[in-house]
Amino acid sequence: MPKVKRKIIEIDEELCNGCGKCVLACAEGALAIIDGKAKLISEIYCDGLGACIGECPTGALKIVEREAEEFDEEAVHKHLKELKEGAQKFSFTETLACGCPSHQVREFKPQISKEFRGELSSALSHWPVQIRLIPPKAPFLQNAHLLVCADCVPVAYPRLHLDLLPEKKIMLGCPKFDPPELYIEKFAEIFSEVPLQSVEVAIMEVPCCKGLVYILQEARKLAKKDFLFKVYTISVKGEILSEEVL
Repeated sequence: MPKVKRKIIEIDEELCNGCGKCVLACAEGALAIIDGKAKLISEIYCDGLGACIGECPTGALKIVEREAEEFDEEAVHKHLKELKEGAQKFSFTETLACGCPSHQVREFKPQISKEFRGELSSALSHWPVQIRLIPPKAPFLQNAHLLVCADCVPVAYPRLHLDLLPEKKIMLGCPKFDPPELYIEKFAEIFSEVPLQSVEVAIMEVPCCKGLVYILQEARKLAKKDFLFKVYTISVKGEILSEEVL
């Protein structure tokens, strides 16, 4: 395909931390996380408008003018359809795993106290728990204190049923392996139509997990709501590293 001089995204890999926020922000699906860094999949998918730039926390993205293949809107539509069907090998859910810090193999001695060797009661009050399986108008969501939780948190954080879950309704999911646009659409519907008393989010410390926070922020904007939610960041060793209100 012949090249023309036009505006297109440029990525500084030294600044990129692989968080994936730009991938979620790109409506054309032009970006992916590959080997832990944001990459432009194809020049024909990038419209050069730079909607992704404002979401980058490290300033790794900028728009430049250079020789590039022309933007192909028809190819973008086909690409997005393939992404949605899970057939495109460069989908967000697959490429984020390549080189993502969450795939770093680590081993450490479990910290098990006597408190957790005895019998514990479950704080879970409903079923199902997966984001993809819970209907937006599920009765148990009405007037609920909602806890949106990354899949890995219940495994890493042993005090979940004691500290975070009591009197809350939980929705579990993974922003890496599930389509983020589906999450955004579902939470936007919940925020728009379901009365909630509060929203909290529990994520792991790995960069890709922050995509869950971004998803909720986008859903909040789509629903045109201005509520705040608390974010708990959990370490792989099962400690609460930080609490933040967004």
